[in-house]
Amino acid sequence: MDKLVDLSSKSETNSPIRVTSSGNASRFNGVPDWVYEEEVFSSDYALWWSPDATKIAFLHLDETAVDEYTYPVYNPTEDAHTVVPYPNHVVMKYPKPGYNNPRVTVHVFQLDEYFDVMRDLGDDANSTEIAQGVTAELYWDGMYRLEDSIIAEVAWVSGDAFLVREVTRAAEDGNVVYFDFRNTFRNVGKVVRKLGKDGEQGDDGWIDPIQAIHPLPPSLAPDGQPAYLDIVPTSSGYNHIALFSPANFSTPRFLTFGDWEVTSGILAVDANRSLVYFQAANPSSTQRHIYAVPLPKLDGQKPEEVKALTDTSSPGYYDASFSPEGGFYLLSYEGPHAPWQRIIHVFDDKFDYVLTDNPQLNDTLAQYELPIVTHSTIESDGYELNVLEMRPPRMDDSGRTKYPVLFRVYGGPGSQMVDTRFSLDWHAYLVTELQYIVVVVDGRGTGFRGRTLRNPVKNNLGRWETVDQIYAAKLWAAKDYVDPKRIGIWGWSYGGFMSSKVVEADAGVHSLAMAVAPVTSWRLYDSIYTERYMNLPAENPDGYVTASISNVTGFHHADFLLAHGSGDDNVHFANSAHLLDMLTAEKVRGFRFRMFTDSDHSIYRRGANRELYEFMTEFLLEKWGKGGKRRSW
Repeated sequence: MDKLVDLSSKSETNSPIRVTSSGNASRFNGVPDWVYEEEVFSSDYALWWSPDATKIAFLHLDETAVDEYTYPVYNPTEDAHTVVPYPNHVVMKYPKPGYNNPRVTVHVFQLDEYFDVMRDLGDDANSTEIAQGVTAELYWDGMYRLEDSIIAEVAWVSGDAFLVREVTRAAEDGNVVYFDFRNTFRNVGKVVRKLGKDGEQGDDGWIDPIQAIHPLPPSLAPDGQPAYLDIVPTSSGYNHIALFSPANFSTPRFLTFGDWEVTSGILAVDANRSLVYFQAANPSSTQRHIYAVPLPKLDGQKPEEVKALTDTSSPGYYDASFSPEGGFYLLSYEGPHAPWQRIIHVFDDKFDYVLTDNPQLNDTLAQYELPIVTHSTIESDGYELNVLEMRPPRMDDSGRTKYPVLFRVYGGPGSQMVDTRFSLDWHAYLVTELQYIVVVVDGRGTGFRGRTLRNPVKNNLGRWETVDQIYAAKLWAAKDYVDPKRIGIWGWSYGGFMSSKVVEADAGVHSLAMAVAPVTSWRLYDSIYTERYMNLPAENPDGYVTASISNVTGFHHADFLLAHGSGDDNVHFANSAHLLDMLTAEKVRGFRFRMFTDSDHSIYRRGANRELYEFMTEFLLEKWGKGGKRRSW
């Protein structure tokens, strides 16, 4: 970001205002580098307007010291027959665990002051010098060294006040810092909230990468002081809505509570009715419902009961998008049945505008037999885990027919695969056409069931998740309708890592595994994600060994399929190359491997996605055959 253009009605010029002059190929203003876009903001911008449009907060990212990663592009065209004698190469700054991160600082450009100064100095003023003169770099006591700092969130809570959330690379300590631009020392902030073991989290887990700060409308702010809502873990480890009023207050005042979690941040605040709208994994962690809760009117007032706006009497998965003042919202039903959307008027129960109810999809679904989906839980080492099972229609569960079982896994920290959303994909084909059973188990480390379930994987990625997957496979192997010789597992990305870890464990229950674009060594993945869960390699050297694929003896004992795109800029192909090297050294030869030329992490280039799924389907049919095997009595 080297230029800003003010288009408001009070603008005194239509010319661009150059705010910064420091940008180059390695230094960015207002836009994130690769790792911040991927792991922190999940967006392509790093600037934030104040609510009254008088100021802009932005990040300056300097990745000069970040090491480069290079990979080839063998064919830049969409024609697979094109011959390119000298491939191009992509060179990207990609920080890996223990190596240099981008150095990030926070700045604020004060547009209102810029216009004041320009008006005073007249036409002869140098606009660039003035803009830089009213741009402040921010500081605060207790700042982490730039080498150890992650700026995790920036949020305005009024036209003059905003917050910065800073955490360490290991995401074990952090602060929320308050800035008030009405003060004389406006660029010096005050730490108002402490995060981590000695702060709001209060345990040995990580600080969740949540960006949920939501300012209260001025009409609801007491005495005109800014206030805001945030998602904060309670003492029992569940993420809930907390009020901080005024905004420089340190103690959260919880609006919601219970053994369930708020999942989407704050959807809206209705200032007229003093209501806060949100989505929650309640009454079951596999569901999503929309709720409202009143803002407290008095200090010390106990939180009021939340009110469900969706039908919680039957399983459902809902999302909502509210109008700016909360008077209307688009309600999206996402499962378990066919999705639909309606517009709801909060003041008129009779208002019911159907945006879409998918009649053609419902007609089509009525013509086919679909998988029979059941939800349940199992207990592994005292932890209750969510399970989804997809069975073929009209399956013989008497025990006379033995069916193969394919476990689908992701399992990354804070993730969720077991939910009640509508889905028809490749797994539905396996179940209905090939007569396989597909099972999904969300093990330790996964999300929306509190920090007690998430925290065990800290510094131990892959250990307890593997234990849970193997335990679940043994439970299914003992079922009357399951063929214990045909139990497999497959996953993509973190799921590919999990599939590989299960093979490495060599527990004797999985006869087949498929890994797509897997991480095989956490020293090869990006720094911000990995260090959040594993700390830095120098602080956890043994953990990095045990969390990676380090012993491939078990690969002799399973039918293994490996696939990866050579142009993967996220989980680099180096991960699969590393695993292939270890398999070569161990003389493991009975596996199947495909490199998909120039495909990125999604594996789509030049028809690769369909080919990948057909490749895996043929592998399953070759190793297991089709359907259940009926035995004679």
